[in-house]
Amino acid sequence: MKVNFARALRPLAVRHAEREALVNIERNRRYTHRELQALTNRIVNMMRQRLGLRRGDCYLCILENDNLSLLHVWTALKGEAAVAYTNLRDSFDEHRWQVEFLRPKVVFIENALLDRYFDMLRDLGATVVCMDPPGEPREGLHHFFDLLEGVSDAEPDVEHVADADVLVYRFTGGTTGKSKCAQYTMDNWLAMRDGLYAEEDPIYDEATRELHVAPISHGSGLGLLPCLFRGGCTVTQNAPDLKAWCRNVEAEKITKAGLVPTLVYWLLDLPEAAQHDLSTLRTITYGAAPISPAKLEQVRARFGNIFVQLYGATECLQAVALLSKADHTPEHLASAGRVAPGVELLVVDDEGREQPTGSTGEIWLRSRATISGYRGNPEGTAAEFAGGFWKSGDLGYVDAQGFLYIVDRKKDMIITGGFNVYAVEVEAALNAHAAVAMSAVVGVPHDDWGEAVQAEVVLRPGCEVEAVELVEHVKGLLGRFKAPKAVVLVDALPVSAVGKVLRRQVRDKYWKDRARRVS
Repeated sequence: MKVNFARALRPLAVRHAEREALVNIERNRRYTHRELQALTNRIVNMMRQRLGLRRGDCYLCILENDNLSLLHVWTALKGEAAVAYTNLRDSFDEHRWQVEFLRPKVVFIENALLDRYFDMLRDLGATVVCMDPPGEPREGLHHFFDLLEGVSDAEPDVEHVADADVLVYRFTGGTTGKSKCAQYTMDNWLAMRDGLYAEEDPIYDEATRELHVAPISHGSGLGLLPCLFRGGCTVTQNAPDLKAWCRNVEAEKITKAGLVPTLVYWLLDLPEAAQHDLSTLRTITYGAAPISPAKLEQVRARFGNIFVQLYGATECLQAVALLSKADHTPEHLASAGRVAPGVELLVVDDEGREQPTGSTGEIWLRSRATISGYRGNPEGTAAEFAGGFWKSGDLGYVDAQGFLYIVDRKKDMIITGGFNVYAVEVEAALNAHAAVAMSAVVGVPHDDWGEAVQAEVVLRPGCEVEAVELVEHVKGLLGRFKAPKAVVLVDALPVSAVGKVLRRQVRDKYWKDRARRVS
């Protein structure tokens, strides 16, 4: 089926014309639905006419949330060329690898990165577009808003085969290995929108004002289309600053926000969370990593029953499972929620055979939102996809009531003395201790047991506790063989740019020059 996305958005721009659609806090930009439709039309026309971005070309964005919002899917799906979204806070070496891999014709970049990045980008053949006026002219450098001068806001006459043409690239998070380049069609994005609309407890409506503090290049950006099509407003914040987040919730009367569990925990100890009026919040979604049931009870007591858990992945764009506000009851807090409408979810053994209800196995996913594979990586595609299913690498089970439980990543399972210990279960027990802010549990080499369970723990501000007390705490909850043999108190844990604890980095330092014994 062919779709002209600019034409498909036209009724929204008419229906919600003067309602705010996009607010960029740091750069103080505000656009109504009518203005956003006209602006994104102009951007696509500029990219085609002045940058020569045509079908088969690719452009890359290394941008803050506010600038990236101008080039996000409501723009990308209107144009000819494919866009690649990368995290601004990735390393220079990671960005260079991405540019070498994709060979984008144009790179849109923040001015603060120009001095370090410009020569590399030009050497790799890219035209460079900065988002603010450049301090000095450079050959091959253009200013975004200069390029827009005089460009028509007429709707681009571009059609795409909705379920076949690749229009967006995003890179996997890299928490368990080298990033891969996921490729998306328009229909993948529309399936993500439709999946949220099919839920019994709707998250988005005309009154929604959603604040994005996590990078919209990644999971946070999945809320843009559902919010847009309901007539709501997207609000961007660039700095990952919870104090500013509290101020912005109050000032912008935010009704919905998304936070990774790490930030949810920090809110508990943040004075600003009590100093600002956060009463407009109706929904906080969380995901990207498991959350501690004990901590979740604390934040619900503090902020009310406004939490919704989303489970998904880069390779399956929609929310695969959702734990609604109504399902946030004590017996279900440890689950990822009910499997979302339209998702085929299998739990399989090592031979790919479906397992009975309640049995643990690897989770396979298939829906309209599941990508077809990785760009330029046939080996990775063959290894991780079968019959339209993506093999998630997550271990879990579905109970008799239809709730999905994520037990762990396959490669994060610890085998110690012949017993399987799941890192996430031990972390949940540690995080339930009143003094613990967060933890990472890994298997470390042990001559007798193959692996021993070890934890690195960050304490909450002002708290003190002995490592032995934490070990005994876990023994009391999970039993002796699942408890860490050692707990190391650390000032911080490595986290990704979107706030995930990088368990792999914690583990790798213990396994340097040794092969893991877990498949």
